[in-house]
Amino acid sequence: MKSLLALLTLAALPVMAAEPTLYGRYEYIALPEIGGEVLKAKMDTGALTASLSAKDIEMFTRDGDEWVRFRLATKEASNKVYEHKIARISKIKARSEEDEDDKDEAAPTKRPVVDLELCLGNVKRTVEVNLTDRSSFNYPLLIGAKALREFNAAVNPARRYTADKPDC
Repeated sequence: MKSLLALLTLAALPVMAAEPTLYGRYEYIALPEIGGEVLKAKMDTGALTASLSAKDIEMFTRDGDEWVRFRLATKEASNKVYEHKIARISKIKARSEEDEDDKDEAAPTKRPVVDLELCLGNVKRTVEVNLTDRSSFNYPLLIGAKALREFNAAVNPARRYTADKPDC
């Protein structure tokens, strides 16, 4: 009976998960598969997926699989063309206007999503990244909640660049 009680007591103890690593609202992230580019990224807990600034996005079929061809849409980017197999197509809902009388909903935007290696600090993970032109934004890479979970990350919005330059 004592051993059963001891076992039940152990079962009731919470499992201690590894503490998340604390990052700032902005961090440097390397893209090993994209020429080793290091980009400034915004850590955004309000976004679900990560987004990379890309232009000349062209989807095509190779050996029966869907692929995407693109160039980085950043200030310092070369004109190099990258190709990746598409993991899936995401549907991004357009933000509705404030006018309540307008009941027409905009069609969702479709974006190709690729599995891409990202290096944050000294941690490398493969995460889903959608491709869209973010050249009008300050940060060419947005890291959403799914990727933050992959990195076991917590974000302190009062801090910036806590992980220094990537070293993977």
